[in-house]
Amino acid sequence: MRIAIGSDHAGVEMKRDLAAFLAQNGHQVTDLGTHAATPPVDYPDMAAAVSEAVLGGLADRGVVICGSGAGAAMAASKFPGIRASVVHDDYTARQAVEHDNLNVLCLGARVIGPALARTIVDTFLVARFSGEARHIQRLQKIEAIERRFSRLTG
Repeated sequence: MRIAIGSDHAGVEMKRDLAAFLAQNGHQVTDLGTHAATPPVDYPDMAAAVSEAVLGGLADRGVVICGSGAGAAMAASKFPGIRASVVHDDYTARQAVEHDNLNVLCLGARVIGPALARTIVDTFLVARFSGEARHIQRLQKIEAIERRFSRLTG
């Protein structure tokens, strides 16, 4: 699978670890930065880069890491077609894909450790959207919200 990965300064070490883990497991990894803990890099920039890679077809799924994961999820979710969420457990990683068709996983480097992060990412990538009618209906409602918002701001 083609994975775009990015982080702010707080997530650099976790991003390096996950990028290596993903590559070792046969995934094509595009590391969009940042590559050093200093100077500070703002999480919206990294969330945008990963989201644009997914929307542009350069990646099948994305991973964004910041201190808590929350800011990255908020920024990524501003892109119509991106379904991003903070995930800090295996169950949510699986269900968010199976039920909500999650395409950008957001992690908090100051919240979870590297072993759990690898487990969550692995679960995120193995999971598949169920395609059940009730889940499709819910995603269509999200898309309707995106369209309504774009008309209000466009």
